[in-house]
Amino acid sequence: MEEIEKELTVYPIGGLGEIGLNCLLLETASSAVLIDCGLMFPDELHYGVDVVIPRLEFIHAKKDRLKGIVLTHGHEDHIGALPWLLPDINVPIFSSSFTLALVQNKFREYDLGDKIPLHPVSPREQVDLGDMRFHFFPVCHSIIQGYALGIETPVGRVFHSGDFKIDQNPLGGNFTDMEGIEEFSSHGVKLMFSDSTNVERDGYALTEKEVKDSLQEVFDSAEGRILITIFSSHIQRIQEIYDLTRQFGKKLGVSGRSLNVNIEIARNLGYLDISDEHFCNLDELAKLPDEEVVLLVTGSQGEPMSAMARLAEGNHRQLRIHAGDTVIISSRFIPGNTKTINRLINNLYRSGAEVVYEKVKEVHASGHAQAAELKRMLEMVSPKYFVPVHGEYRHLIKHTRLARDCGVAPERSILLEDGNPLTFYEKDISFGEQFSAKSVLVDGKGVDDIDLEVLKERKILADEGMVAMVLVVDEVSGEIVMGPSFQTKGFIFEQENEHVLEGAETVTLDVFDQIATGMWDKLRARIKSALRRYFRKTLDRDPVVVPIVVNIKN
Repeated sequence: MEEIEKELTVYPIGGLGEIGLNCLLLETASSAVLIDCGLMFPDELHYGVDVVIPRLEFIHAKKDRLKGIVLTHGHEDHIGALPWLLPDINVPIFSSSFTLALVQNKFREYDLGDKIPLHPVSPREQVDLGDMRFHFFPVCHSIIQGYALGIETPVGRVFHSGDFKIDQNPLGGNFTDMEGIEEFSSHGVKLMFSDSTNVERDGYALTEKEVKDSLQEVFDSAEGRILITIFSSHIQRIQEIYDLTRQFGKKLGVSGRSLNVNIEIARNLGYLDISDEHFCNLDELAKLPDEEVVLLVTGSQGEPMSAMARLAEGNHRQLRIHAGDTVIISSRFIPGNTKTINRLINNLYRSGAEVVYEKVKEVHASGHAQAAELKRMLEMVSPKYFVPVHGEYRHLIKHTRLARDCGVAPERSILLEDGNPLTFYEKDISFGEQFSAKSVLVDGKGVDDIDLEVLKERKILADEGMVAMVLVVDEVSGEIVMGPSFQTKGFIFEQENEHVLEGAETVTLDVFDQIATGMWDKLRARIKSALRRYFRKTLDRDPVVVPIVVNIKN
């Protein structure tokens, strides 16, 4: 009997061409494994959309071959889409204990119960999934217990960097296991996937020690309360803030649900060393002098309902900004959030606070490797083939160029995008037929029921407003019983623009006189187009026009 050729097909479902939606399926002749299943938060063009998730139908079609899900770490862009995948797929999930604790908490939020088996994996542990063997190597990132993956496959070894950086002076044992990765790579790596986020930045990323030194300088100079906002999953920095709180004889309080949940998870697992002596609730903090108070709050991106945003606007139920407070924004400004964060900073200054952020002081370090670190990893792994992941298109392009500079043959440094499968054989490769990897918009309980036309209408509603026209007509005589009357939303202030609506009434009546009785659909269409022309000419605006023509029998 003829032997089946060994092969490995890579299906990029998300994360190639954008930062977020990380989702990669590896398939051999007999099995498949999913690496990460993340979401992306909507941008300013996604009006009303809650989150964006990968197109999961492709994974559902492979569920009979799926042996497991492997998660590199616990950030939302790597685990956030699991609640939409797992109601229909029951396979084991493998990752670090902290990542799985975050996943379990997410399952509780979405009422998924305990039906999905979760398997904690220790550093350098090996797990066999079908005909693939996974090795787990710790990496330094902006969340604890992240892993890079070494994968033994039928066609050779594969290395996936996960999200990483190489901190040359790590705190608290949060290091990248270069020794373990080097030993795995010494047997020869056929294919390497690597994080591309910071490929445009030269040198090495700022270290956590440098961030802690900067935070210590702020603690040393602050005369009033210190308020700090960070990403709620950054457990290592929470520990640094607590250590400084204790060092300076202060008390630490926390405001914000996600921070409280993640701190509780980390404390229960033993990853946060926080004693009750320097940790207290908000009511207790209110009784302390300002110079003894440190507040850790959510809202590093200026989210409208976050603790920091409510503080800045004076709407927090328990807290107020005091004159002389020092506010530290210990996180990066995510593109798309810059205006919101700047507004937050301005409101904090209006309230009498001093604000410190990464543009003025080194109070945040990226968790992603910069060019020198990416080069070092490439040279150590020395792959035959290279595919950049976790980046926008320009990041992927520049990372392929870096790989070529590091010795990867130009034809083997390959730029893939979502939906472009690539199959590796023992001695060759082939590109497969493109599959649909268009992302899915989630709006409330609706999944993928929003298309570009709906978003376009929402944009018009946001920019131009809406006008509803109501006309009641006798079906037999053809005479107007009531109207035309107008209701507007987000368009004009009606009391001060009565002349505009009077003109709209005239336009409607002119159209009505031209259309024969009974041609109701034609009447609605003509009124709509005539009113749009009138509003464009009169106000240079193009609202959504909703003509409502009701025909009755008297």
